Amino acid sequence: MLNGSPVVPFQPLHMQPDVSGRVLVLDSGVGGLSVQREIKRALPDAGLLYLADRAAFPYGDWEADALRDHIASLVSSVSDAWQPSAVVVACNTASTLVLQRLRKFLDVPVVGTVPAIKPAAQKTKSGVFAVLATPGTVKRDYTQDLIIDFAPEHHIALVGATGLAALAEDKLAGRAVDLDRLRHEIAPCFVEKSGKRTDCVVLGCTHYPFLQKEMEQVAPWPVTWIDPAPAIARRLTDVLKRERVAVGCEDLFFVTG
Repeated sequence: MLNGSPVVPFQPLHMQPDVSGRVLVLDSGVGGLSVQREIKRALPDAGLLYLADRAAFPYGDWEADALRDHIASLVSSVSDAWQPSAVVVACNTASTLVLQRLRKFLDVPVVGTVPAIKPAAQKTKSGVFAVLATPGTVKRDYTQDLIIDFAPEHHIALVGATGLAALAEDKLAGRAVDLDRLRHEIAPCFVEKSGKRTDCVVLGCTHYPFLQKEMEQVAPWPVTWIDPAPAIARRLTDVLKRERVAVGCEDLFFVTG
């Protein structure tokens, strides 16, 4: 077990479907297991199909148009074969690009993962918080629009970390986390502005919650770490058409590449 999630065996994607109606959860690696964990807590009987798109890891390194085309093609082919009851894009970078396109050709709910800027704006006491995400998520217009809509008066440090997803993959594979590298990656989150300092950090990548314990160890002062996964699970329960959901079946874990 790791932070409450089982370390699961992955299978190649060519396995033949046994039942339709599982919830498809997609990420470029194992980070989306943080979302899968919360979905399982909210919907313990629902069958899940987790897809780790390792062939394309990390999504944050892709150009926008190429990533949009890749994910749309992948989700289309998997959906044709497995007929999921919903699709959860468990990646901030991908969600800022592809949700609208997926909703155009899928007839099931599509739930995305976006930086938890609104919750951070509600929780912060100092008015200073950070969004820790991939460079791709940080630079997207979607993220800027969330700031304009929900936190226009706050001071926000947008931190595009380049190596945290790989550190999380290391941890989930049983390898040691490089704490010095982790400290360097998160250091820009911790700022002081007009005598006030960061009191919340948004975990803007689904890999990052798996590193929260280590981040707490190396952080220069205590902060509230905001994990969007519980909110994603709640949103899924709100939009899911329960009669289409496969229940009582085995959860499956696939990998590309």
